[in-house]
Amino acid sequence: MSKEILRILVGSTNPVKRGAAEKAFSRAFPNHMVEVQTIAVPSGVADQPMNETDTKLGAQNRTLQCAKTDREQHCDFYVAMEGGVDNFSEGPVTFAYVAIRNCHGLESLGRSANLPLPPSVYARLEQGEELAHVMDDIFNEHNIRQKGGAIGVLTNHLENRQSVYTQALTLALAPFMHPELYRE
Repeated sequence: MSKEILRILVGSTNPVKRGAAEKAFSRAFPNHMVEVQTIAVPSGVADQPMNETDTKLGAQNRTLQCAKTDREQHCDFYVAMEGGVDNFSEGPVTFAYVAIRNCHGLESLGRSANLPLPPSVYARLEQGEELAHVMDDIFNEHNIRQKGGAIGVLTNHLENRQSVYTQALTLALAPFMHPELYRE
């Protein structure tokens, strides 16, 4: 018996984001075959969102762009992950917002945990640098955003960007796993 196929379109070509979507959907829908495609779409916010509002908006904008691109509605879900930073009362942090939109326009948002940032890193972000570039510089890496990210290097690889995105996506999938409980 063949499994039903779930088609996912991720609003980024970053392999970390693709991997997180594939893992989250495969775990959430184990009786389905998951096919993940990626596409570069604009976030409509700065390359380095500096607050929660812009980070969330970037994720939402990307799912909307994915849906617009899929005019024939070949995909079942449109997914986006947007990393951002903010300076809260506990200090500067990085986090991500995730957005999941199904082909019927229903949306679920999620947010990752906060990773505290060193003040010197946040100061560079305030000057206009992107977190990935700052981390590449400090840790003598290249293209850290497609590896473990700041999360990986700052936690000594106990966690990484993909694991955090996977968890946030899994939580945001709850309304799609139990739609009868989320109907109004």
